[in-house]
Amino acid sequence: MRTLLLLFLTVTPLLTEAQVNLDSLYRCLDSEIARFPQYVSVHDREVADLSRQLDESKDDSLRYVLSYQLYDLYRAFVNDSAIYYLRQCIRIAEQDVRRSQVGECRSLLALRCSNTGMYDEALEILQQVRPEELDRQALGVYYEACNHVYNELAYYTHLDDMRQTYLEKAGQYEALLLATIPENSNTAFLRREMIDLGAGRLQQSMATNNQWLGTVERGSHPYALVALYRYLEFKAQNDSIQMMYWLVESALADVRNAVMDQGSLWELANQLMLQGDVDRAYRYISFTSECTNRYGSRQRNWQISPLLSDIANQYKQRSERNRHRLAMTLAAISVLALLLLASLFYVNRQRKRLARAQEVQQHTNKMLANANAQLSEKNQALSDVNRQLHALNAQLSESNRVKEEYVGRFMRLCSIYIDKMDKFRKRVNKMIKNHEYEELYTATRGQESKDQQLEELYESFDAAFLHLFPNFIDEVNALLRPEEKMELQKDQRMNTGLRILALIRLGIDDSSKIAEFLNYSVNTIYNYRARLKSGATDRENFEHGVKEIGMPK
Repeated sequence: MRTLLLLFLTVTPLLTEAQVNLDSLYRCLDSEIARFPQYVSVHDREVADLSRQLDESKDDSLRYVLSYQLYDLYRAFVNDSAIYYLRQCIRIAEQDVRRSQVGECRSLLALRCSNTGMYDEALEILQQVRPEELDRQALGVYYEACNHVYNELAYYTHLDDMRQTYLEKAGQYEALLLATIPENSNTAFLRREMIDLGAGRLQQSMATNNQWLGTVERGSHPYALVALYRYLEFKAQNDSIQMMYWLVESALADVRNAVMDQGSLWELANQLMLQGDVDRAYRYISFTSECTNRYGSRQRNWQISPLLSDIANQYKQRSERNRHRLAMTLAAISVLALLLLASLFYVNRQRKRLARAQEVQQHTNKMLANANAQLSEKNQALSDVNRQLHALNAQLSESNRVKEEYVGRFMRLCSIYIDKMDKFRKRVNKMIKNHEYEELYTATRGQESKDQQLEELYESFDAAFLHLFPNFIDEVNALLRPEEKMELQKDQRMNTGLRILALIRLGIDDSSKIAEFLNYSVNTIYNYRARLKSGATDRENFEHGVKEIGMPK
């Protein structure tokens, strides 16, 4: 029965991976990140309850247990607090002369230091541990701490001879570690999997990961670690869909467990940037950076800094491309204006020449007829130019009218947002002055302000657009089949489909820009546009027809 259950837990994720929609997973992750403050609040309540019990307890054995539980809660939350409670455990164990527990907690303390880049401190702490005083469990922690710090030193050193020395020591402690700890522990699974994966034995490493996956609860903190290493398995197999699935699964578990040391989400941001999704990568790396600052890991900051720099360069390059396009457009308009002026000058000069020729050569009918024919041709050409100029002026007037309307509304919104920011600044200053830090935290952590401002922006956009194009809905419906006709919502607001068409009418037809304005993913905007086209009477010319709405006929 246990074998069947393990097989079910192992195979079920594999069956569903092929059907997974990565975009829906990203939306789920975005939703969970928005709820992250709630998960942190649950964690804080657990910490507060244990801290209260610790303050009230007088028994050293119970105080040791509570301090160790607080260390475990802070281990992936705030590194300095985890270190503090480990030191409390060491102090209590030293008072009771429990040497094995003292050595175990010092080993855990060294592991905390090496995990956050404090390698000298980790080595100094490990020198204080006497392995002969440790029981089997504490000895396993000691070997794990030694193996970890030497692996880290080997990875970051620039000296080849020192790297080889560190790797040899790390290998010695890894062998001792695997001989000491239980075979079904998380550490044992991790080490065996990494040994096989590093040696290129992908079948053995995946089998180990499958066994490990069957021992952890889905969504738990250990599950996040298993999912992260499962991502490495599929990455080694060049399976891009399943590797991204498991990387998102790991990030989801970290977020739901209020983990501040966001290794999975950092790697997800890195992969998304490599795939060209710079906006989503920037959102995830910004969230990861905030968590890392709270966690207090300088090592993770070292890892995040290059990625932040790459994303900034991507935005800079995009800005430079837009500036270049604008310069080219202005140059083209300038050239057309010069050509128009030259044409008008040429036509005017020809008229004057014709007038002089008529005065001088009135007696020559043949020459006059030829001149009249030339004049007729020039007038026809001028008439064509005038008609084109009239149409261009009409479009320019319409464009100016739209720009003036939106500029006015933009200035009004800017003024309103400046007033709001000033009021908020005064409120924050007042809270700081009055030491109302809890109220300040509550006022700044919520999402409601952003959602409200987005609603105001969309409301203003709808009102301005429908004011400029009062017959927009009717003309859009004229392009659609009867069963696909669209209406305004009860509050006279446009739905998402109408807003996409409105942006297309204004000349914004790039899906990424539309997605950025409407706060949707690019795939969602593609789906909306495809659905709107499928409901049109003329699918191929539907968007062109939308762009012509309100234009002079």
